[in-house]
Amino acid sequence: MSQAQEITTAMVLAAGHGTRMRPLTDHCSKAMVEVGGKPLIDHMLDRLGEAGIQRAVVNVHAHADHLEAHLKMRQTGPDIIISDEREQLLETGGGMVKALPLLGEAPVLACNIDAIWTESGAPIIASLLQRWDPALMDDLLLLAPIEKTLGYHGKGDFLFAHDGRLERRGDHAQAPYVYAGVQITKLDRLAKQPVEPFSRNRIWDETLKAGTIFGHPLDGFWMHVGDPQARDEAELRLKT
Repeated sequence: MSQAQEITTAMVLAAGHGTRMRPLTDHCSKAMVEVGGKPLIDHMLDRLGEAGIQRAVVNVHAHADHLEAHLKMRQTGPDIIISDEREQLLETGGGMVKALPLLGEAPVLACNIDAIWTESGAPIIASLLQRWDPALMDDLLLLAPIEKTLGYHGKGDFLFAHDGRLERRGDHAQAPYVYAGVQITKLDRLAKQPVEPFSRNRIWDETLKAGTIFGHPLDGFWMHVGDPQARDEAELRLKT
């Protein structure tokens, strides 16, 4: 069995309030904001389905009933399993810890719902899966070249060190790559964490120190749909 086929499960992080997306999120979750005629979460789930992912664990919090009802109506793509965070929003790290009983023990894809993209070459998630090497990697991050992004206004996140390994921007004025909201990750480090709100940066700090976090550049154009202006700009980009 190929390495790509071994990863059959994804965690789709859809529980956030979407505060920066208001007023579009006054009556629905950020995951249900439409871009290009369909909700953000469907963009990600469709990509996962095209890559052969069989199961998607989706965490819910804000407007959870509405989001769950939508997910139950989907007839294509991965099977959906809900990780309920109605009582407490646990952020990107804690949400995955809570979902561990649903995810299993094998490496998984972890995906943000505010990341969409166009593709210039091979399907991006499929290429990420093909790049995965569990003998070397604990984390493999999809990275967007900063000059090929929309809706991102920072100074970049990562540089390549050597052999595809990553280092943080640190003291550099700017880093050439932005985390594109999709990664493959092993779950053993998460299994040692408490169920509490925390960012995945806590895990990245460990794998950066260990030299086991790698990057894979995105061949296409990446859009961070984090606010209404970015949503409108992404709409225009998808029409061109």
